[in-house]
Amino acid sequence: MKYQLGEFVRFVDEKREGYITKIISEEMVGVTGEDDFEIPVMINNLTRVHGHKTNPESNKTDLQNITEEQDFIEKGIFLSAITDKNKASIVHFYLVNLTSYQILTTFKTSLKQVFKGEFADKISSNSSSKIYSASLAELDVWPQFHFQALYFTSQDKPQLKPLTFDISFKAKDFAGSKTQIPVISENGWLFKMDEATIKIDAEKLKEAFFKPSEEKKQVGKPAKEIDLHIEKLRDDFHFLNKQEMLDIQLAKFQEALDAAIVHQFDKIIFIHGTGNGTLQHQIHKMISKHPQVKTFMDAKREKFGYGATEVVFK
Repeated sequence: MKYQLGEFVRFVDEKREGYITKIISEEMVGVTGEDDFEIPVMINNLTRVHGHKTNPESNKTDLQNITEEQDFIEKGIFLSAITDKNKASIVHFYLVNLTSYQILTTFKTSLKQVFKGEFADKISSNSSSKIYSASLAELDVWPQFHFQALYFTSQDKPQLKPLTFDISFKAKDFAGSKTQIPVISENGWLFKMDEATIKIDAEKLKEAFFKPSEEKKQVGKPAKEIDLHIEKLRDDFHFLNKQEMLDIQLAKFQEALDAAIVHQFDKIIFIHGTGNGTLQHQIHKMISKHPQVKTFMDAKREKFGYGATEVVFK
């Protein structure tokens, strides 16, 4: 019996259930329960919980009979990534076809020169299909994705060259806020597979070289209190490692500090939390020798505890 990431299962020999969060081998998977503790389990000791709601395998709408009067859409093939509703540590990948073509698609993964076929099917116009699932905790060892697709339509359209698309994921690929995924109607990240060919306008390129520099943008006035908790700065923070989070927090700190100086603030408060003290230590290190900083101290302890620093300017 083959299981997939994100499936809800129950143990045969004990009163325990949870979600499959890792495929260890053909005989063993990792199951995470309500305590968020993942344990390895033999698949012959598991059974599916039927009727338990999981993310849909696919969401297809057959629109083959497109009339000549409708606008024919040439571009719009995407790979989308959506976190599991039940376990945010799992991400599901979907192919989304917003074109007027039917797409005959194959999908392979490769890791250390070992290739594996994962998916092959027809994806109708304005539809999507789930093709793969992976654990976010193993992002650093995800395989490379390889796609090939053929276009088909019964309308009078020239034959297109097959589409090929390869991608290797890093945490930075998930930077930025989630967006509404067409057809699926869930929030996630989109990666366009059929990018339009870039046309270079020689005249505009020439104008760009001789165009005078624009005035510098005005520095926005920062708030009096700056919250540096990573969840306040990035929606995709669970994709980031500790160093990436720290870099983002320090960049926000530096931006707000500079802006406060430009706007001649008397003081500003940075809320960094307690945690392991790394962020607080870095902030104190940066402002201890800053020429525009008069002094710094713990902000109101009755409000922030020891989790905020007040910076006073000269």
